[in-house]
Amino acid sequence: MPTFAAVDIGSNSVRLKIARLQAGRLRALHEDREVTRLGEGVFGSGFLTPESMAETVKVLRRFHRATQQIVTDSVRVVATSALRDARNSQAFLEWVRSATGWRVEIVSGVEEARLIHLGLVSSPRVDRSPTLMMDLGGGSCELTVTQGGHIRDAVSLPLGAVRLTNEFLRHDPTRKGELKRLRGFVTREVNRIASRIASAKVKNVIATSGTAAALAAVASHQRRGAGRQRPVVTRAEMTRIAKRLARLPVAERRKIEGIGLRRAEIIVAGATVYHELLDRLHLKSFRYSPLGLRDGILAQMAADYDHSTRSGRQIESERWESILKAVDHYHVDRKHALDVRDSAILLFSGLRSLHRLPPEYSEWLAAAAMLYEVGDYVNRNGHHRHTHYIISNSEILGYTPQQRRLIAAIARYLGKSRPTMEDGPMKGVEPGDRDNVQKAILLLRLARALNLGRSRAVEKVRIGLRSADVKLTLIPRRRMGVDLELWAIEKERDYFREVFGRELSTAVS
Repeated sequence: MPTFAAVDIGSNSVRLKIARLQAGRLRALHEDREVTRLGEGVFGSGFLTPESMAETVKVLRRFHRATQQIVTDSVRVVATSALRDARNSQAFLEWVRSATGWRVEIVSGVEEARLIHLGLVSSPRVDRSPTLMMDLGGGSCELTVTQGGHIRDAVSLPLGAVRLTNEFLRHDPTRKGELKRLRGFVTREVNRIASRIASAKVKNVIATSGTAAALAAVASHQRRGAGRQRPVVTRAEMTRIAKRLARLPVAERRKIEGIGLRRAEIIVAGATVYHELLDRLHLKSFRYSPLGLRDGILAQMAADYDHSTRSGRQIESERWESILKAVDHYHVDRKHALDVRDSAILLFSGLRSLHRLPPEYSEWLAAAAMLYEVGDYVNRNGHHRHTHYIISNSEILGYTPQQRRLIAAIARYLGKSRPTMEDGPMKGVEPGDRDNVQKAILLLRLARALNLGRSRAVEKVRIGLRSADVKLTLIPRRRMGVDLELWAIEKERDYFREVFGRELSTAVS
């Protein structure tokens, strides 16, 4: 029963959740949260302030003690908008690492949206109809359209409550001119994606994060009768709440039940964003959910540990759909890509006792086989370098940045060049993975060689493993020759000997 910890370093607050995986389900053991306003200085000056960094590291030390007391097997620390934007983020990352030993992972806005989606779909309350998920944090707002548990669209907008407060709301109470400029900016950003959301024809809206919780609490408190208390905010209620909060000074906002002392400072901006989202997108209401980014992180960790979990199946589906979208977007020959992928999986399985790669490398190898030609979209000259760049930097859902760099490195060396540990693509891979990546590269080169003619000339391949050599026997399709494929495999003999220390031979049956 492994125990996982998820740490969410947001622009406004830092959160911890620890859960144990039991019978394929996560059971929460401990939660903690603290407002540190890490992003407060970033959105004005571009730099994290020493005070906000110190306060955040102090809280992270407390979280670290909790993970030690509960004895967690794995901790994943994710940072979002503030660290994405800060010019001195590296200093903060080093500070956290020296204080806790944790490596902080800065995720993109789209990856943040994916993880939030993963956390929410773990709830049985999300039905299969088109649903819009909204997460308004301190630095950004993530909008995700989902249907049947699958992401159909995702976008990250610079509409965080801390960011907007610092940029537009300088007086207390808020002045009319400030509010007008704020609304104009929010409207502009929302209008950019309005047609995309409208085309999805969403039936339900779910909102997460502290601002949504505060607004839902305010709406519930204003209703009469305990029977009407529910975490739902209608468009009409949101309009009234936004207008009311904008008129009040911060001291009065703090007295409103459900908002809280620190949230009162940024609630006007947050309420404005939710009001504009409901109004401009013609949404009837939103329902608040306490699930969010940290739940998605935990679900990802559980899936990586046990692929048979519900989250594991969800992530596998997301990855495959995302790869197919990339294949189509970059005009890759899908039929050929699938043939190379099948050959790569066959070689991975048949040579398992030789390469001894971890099981997850089968998936990384398969992904590289599907994507190794994306660089052709940019230019045939230097297309292998373009492939590496595209895979490393594209939003292929479900893969961490490190996993994308690993896949990119496997797909990079299919030309004349061979990898060396001094190459940039290999340096981008964790040191402990570099030898494994080199083995996976060779497997992919062989898979490509088996399909070089793009005519499916090779119907089957028999793999013979002996102490001194490896023999690939090619069984051609009827009336088809495999001379080109044999030639391509022969060209890999020296490299095969270099990597595996055995001879590679071929035959035709």
